[in-house]
Amino acid sequence: MDPVWFLVIFTVIVALAFDVINGFHDAANSIATVVSTRVLSPRLAVVWAAFFNFIAMFFFAPKVADTISKIIHINPLDPAYVYVVLSGLIGAIFWDLLTWWWGLPTSSSHALIGGFAGAGITYAGFSAPRWEKLFKTVLFIPIAPLMGLLLGFIFMFLVFWIFRKWKPKQVDKLFRKGQLFSAALYSLGHGGNDAQKTMGIIIALLVASGAMESTVTLKLTDFSTLWIILSCHLAMALGTAFGGWRIVKTMGMKITKLKPVGGFCAEAAGAFTLFFATYAGIPVSTTHTIAGSIVGVGATTKLSGIKWGIAARIVWAWIITIPAAALVSSLFMYGIQLFHPHF
Repeated sequence: MDPVWFLVIFTVIVALAFDVINGFHDAANSIATVVSTRVLSPRLAVVWAAFFNFIAMFFFAPKVADTISKIIHINPLDPAYVYVVLSGLIGAIFWDLLTWWWGLPTSSSHALIGGFAGAGITYAGFSAPRWEKLFKTVLFIPIAPLMGLLLGFIFMFLVFWIFRKWKPKQVDKLFRKGQLFSAALYSLGHGGNDAQKTMGIIIALLVASGAMESTVTLKLTDFSTLWIILSCHLAMALGTAFGGWRIVKTMGMKITKLKPVGGFCAEAAGAFTLFFATYAGIPVSTTHTIAGSIVGVGATTKLSGIKWGIAARIVWAWIITIPAAALVSSLFMYGIQLFHPHF
């Protein structure tokens, strides 16, 4: 077997490992509110989220995967681009694991995009990235959380007005059930947007190796691409099932105190934002989205109820994610160039 194919197979395994890491890193996004409001136990919550992460493949067209696969210009006649994809994954995984250990809910999506772009620039210069696609993604770094924040605020305000004559116990009972639905919707949006990012990386890898045309379209009815869709969604679901308890604590319990009605509004706002972004083919941060939604919900009661110090720490982690992952990937790619005999 050609040594390049060993590298391709290894990189696919690394990509799926990233998907698993993404799942447990971002598990908090799907289950933090439903756990913090004690609607579900942590064990049941991760199973609930993992199931809807998996079935998301039946609901969304692979537009995000197409965006990710075209983040950089790939020359299929140059096998070095396989190393570019691998380096991008290494940078993203390193940053994900580091921020998971610190308990920071940073963006796996932006780590992947930063890593991929950093490795591409190191190998082929600043002409390597497709800047219009990068710009669209970077533009949504502030838009996604702000959209979640605004929708969370509006939903919470509407719920307050609609149920203003209800007794607190009645509202609590209703939204404890409703939160199962909103958590399912959010997990569906999370799986739809995030699993597609790894699908896009695998497509880029196969295009770089010459195994696929750059015009390929992911379809459940096409056996040549079905394995990519299934494996990525399964890896995401397994990662979610493992859970990310350090980040659950930050997201669900430290930003603001939530009741079931607040959890419902935050998840509904996050789900709406993710559905919109996935439909538009924009790889957004599920972490940014739910954090913004939680802040929006908390702001309807009193701003002092939000622990802004923790929120600011999270924002700083968001800002440095793309350049940090790009730097790690760039260093890894530079090391390959130094020691690989064919560069």
